[in-house]
Amino acid sequence: MRRHRLDGQVAVVTGAARGVGELLARKLSARGARVALVGLEPEELKRVGGRLYTENDWWQADVTDHEAMARVASEVKARFGKADIVVANAGVASGGPFADSDPASWRRVIEVNLIGSAITGRAFLPVLTESRGYFLQIASLAAIVPAPLMSAYCASKSGVEAFAHSLRAEVAHRGVRVGVAYLSWTDTDMVRGADRDEVMRETRGRLPWPANRTYPAGPAVDRIVAGIERRSAQVYGQRWLRSTQAVRGLLPPLVAAAGRREMTRLGPRVAGVSQRLVGAGGAADEAARGPG
Repeated sequence: MRRHRLDGQVAVVTGAARGVGELLARKLSARGARVALVGLEPEELKRVGGRLYTENDWWQADVTDHEAMARVASEVKARFGKADIVVANAGVASGGPFADSDPASWRRVIEVNLIGSAITGRAFLPVLTESRGYFLQIASLAAIVPAPLMSAYCASKSGVEAFAHSLRAEVAHRGVRVGVAYLSWTDTDMVRGADRDEVMRETRGRLPWPANRTYPAGPAVDRIVAGIERRSAQVYGQRWLRSTQAVRGLLPPLVAAAGRREMTRLGPRVAGVSQRLVGAGGAADEAARGPG
């Protein structure tokens, strides 16, 4: 597949203050892309921008805010003249059994991960159409293998996968390419935050290999960058994830059987799983929204 040079391209990355978003911004910049950083934390965005190699700017915005993201898209075009690549990366997570979950936190995961991605796509689609650009949706192994204790996250990532596939079919004739990137457990603030809960850490450790490992972010983001260069329809942060696509229809009953055993084994301990958004990104989201 033909590679597109990133030198001089304009890339927009949401959730750019930390984790995969921050590292992706740095690696795109190292290949010559000018970068628009979008996130909730001004000081962190300034820090990230200060470490990039090319022209860049940042915007504080909540991806679930239609008006804010429309403004960002307009200002990015005014600042850089175009947008060639948009990566819908912003995301949050929570864990624990659905029956005991906090409704506000559960809903917020859906709002940021799914609705926020759709709002990002809606805001930037006009400029991507002008540039015949590329929209990359960050999904997850959770879209392929929904697991217990992660209902909001799995639902949101399954949703963004379907959203991206639908969007691809709608905009291909306009010259816009759409891709989905899949990541397994990657060493980020989100995963480290989830691992602070004993039940979540123990449950993840009992997953079959290779799904029970935490993978370094660097190689995963390198594969995402390569996917962006190729305007790939599917990008796999860990190579073994590709093989799960061939058997994904067989996985739900296996997960259900294993989940029944795990929930029986854990018993009342699952009720103690924190209901808050996990990691530094989750804390930033809660702080930005304020009390209530």
